Amino acid sequence: MKKVLTIQDISCFGKCSITVALPIISAMGVETVILPTAVLSTHTMFKDFTVKDLTDQLVPITDHWKKEGLKFDVIYTGYLGSAEEIEIAKKIFVEFGGDDTMIFIDPVMADNGKLYAAFDENYAKLNAGLCGTADIIVPNITEACFMTDTEYKEVYDEDYVKDLLQKLAGLGSKVVVLTGVSLSEGKTGVYGLDTRTGEYFTYQNDRVNVSYHGTGDVFSSVSVGAIARGLSMKEAFRLAADYTARTIQVTEENPENPWYGVDFEATIPELVEALG
Repeated sequence: MKKVLTIQDISCFGKCSITVALPIISAMGVETVILPTAVLSTHTMFKDFTVKDLTDQLVPITDHWKKEGLKFDVIYTGYLGSAEEIEIAKKIFVEFGGDDTMIFIDPVMADNGKLYAAFDENYAKLNAGLCGTADIIVPNITEACFMTDTEYKEVYDEDYVKDLLQKLAGLGSKVVVLTGVSLSEGKTGVYGLDTRTGEYFTYQNDRVNVSYHGTGDVFSSVSVGAIARGLSMKEAFRLAADYTARTIQVTEENPENPWYGVDFEATIPELVEALG
């Protein structure tokens, strides 16, 4: 069985980060190991949430793992809360990776043209350096703009997307994938570049005119699980995009209106069936 390590925070309530990654990747038949960077009472869309930073625990935990001889097939990072955690992640890639280990980075730090409140442009540059060590990165357009000093645009064309992908490729990762790309009315999806072959690829879904916290974590987690299961990158991103769109649709139809996250639990059986 393949083994994935995911490094990100735990939001106890709210359906994001590890509370999404662990059940989804595990349900896909992949062993999932967690390294929590912090514990939050809820995700940050709630008011008055509590936070317990766990940065000081990361090295002791991984030191123990080294004694046990652990290695991972995939190392997947999401939200990293500080420059120190970025540096620790780089060391983990070296200490627990290998020639056959895939490094998958979702550089969670911004959306809708703005950095999250806890971050500044220096943090974005540090995240860009981290992305340079990856096999696959999946930033949204805002994150890509901050990492490449590119003007953010809400209205753009395919040339803008390709230019942004080329700039991301310059960071050093092998495959760069932009999420939330919309090039036609009523559509949204991914647009990627395999820097090893120079090939562009894209996949679009019907846009659902509603926004939920944690959908990026759902997309990344399914992508990681699918690649670990042996699907090609294109197949993995297609599956992840379809599953995320389907889960948003199911959540929107829920009369209880769970505004804080998506009902991925309800659609996991469909995901497992899609894997065959």
